[in-house]
Amino acid sequence: MTDRPTYDVVPGRNDPIRIVPLFLPDEIVQPTIDGAAVAVPTAKMTYHGGLLLTAVEVVTIFWGAAWQSKQAPLVAQINAFFDFILTSPLLDQMKEYSVPGQSIGHGRRTATLTIATPAPPASVTDGAIRVFLQHQIASHAGVPQPGPNSLYFVLPPPGVTVVSGGSKSCQAFCGYHDAINNKLFYAVEPYPGCNGCRGGLSPFDALTTTCSHELCEAITDPIPGQGWYDDAHGEIGDVCAWKTKKLGAYTIQLEWSNGRKICL
Repeated sequence: MTDRPTYDVVPGRNDPIRIVPLFLPDEIVQPTIDGAAVAVPTAKMTYHGGLLLTAVEVVTIFWGAAWQSKQAPLVAQINAFFDFILTSPLLDQMKEYSVPGQSIGHGRRTATLTIATPAPPASVTDGAIRVFLQHQIASHAGVPQPGPNSLYFVLPPPGVTVVSGGSKSCQAFCGYHDAINNKLFYAVEPYPGCNGCRGGLSPFDALTTTCSHELCEAITDPIPGQGWYDDAHGEIGDVCAWKTKKLGAYTIQLEWSNGRKICL
C-alpha cells in the first residue's frame, strides 16, 4: 500500500493524486495562452521523503493492432514528442523539486514497442494492464528491464476503456501513473476518444498534454503520495490541469512551481 491522502471524490473535480481529470471548462477560470502563467496562491507542494526519477528513462508501449495500421503515424509522433520533451526546458523546470541525494536532470526514451497480441479487451482494468506490462518485461527482449529511473508508458488504442479504482477513462479520468511494488513505475494513456479528454485539442495534442502531465508527476512523485504533493491540490500537474502552452512544436500542460507559486 502507498501512503496516499484521501479525498471526497467528485470525478474530474476533486480527484486523488496520480490521475489526469476530465476537462471541465466551467472550472478553467484562467485559461492560458502560449504559456501565460496562472497563479494558484494556495498550492504548496511538500516532499514526503520518497523516491524521485532523477534521470527518467521512458519506454513507450503501444498496445493493440490499431497502432500498426490506422494509428501508425501517431506512434512516430508520440515517440518524437518524448525525444524532444525529455531534454527540454520542461525537464529543467523539474530541477526545483530536487532534494539532497536526488538531483533531477534530463531523461531519454530508451525503447518503444507496438504489441498487437494479445489484443487489449474493449474494457481493460488497471490490474490487467499491470499483468500485461510485467509479462512484456519478462518475455520480450526488446523491453528494457526496470531500473530506478524507468517509466513505462502504456497506450491502449482507440475504443478501449481503461478502468482504474472503479472509475473509467472518458468518464472520470484521462490518464494516470502508479507503481507496482514501489519499484516498477508506469503511466497509462487511454486514447482521447471523448470531449472530456480532448479539451478542445486534436487527439495528438491531447495526448502530449496528458503525457506531459503524467511525466512530470511520475518524476516528482513516482510512488504516489510519497514524493511531492499538496494535501489539498494533489501532484504538480493536478494544480494546473488543462492549462496548456506550446513548447517547441508541442502542446504541453503547465506544471506547478513551488518557487514561483504559479503554473508555468
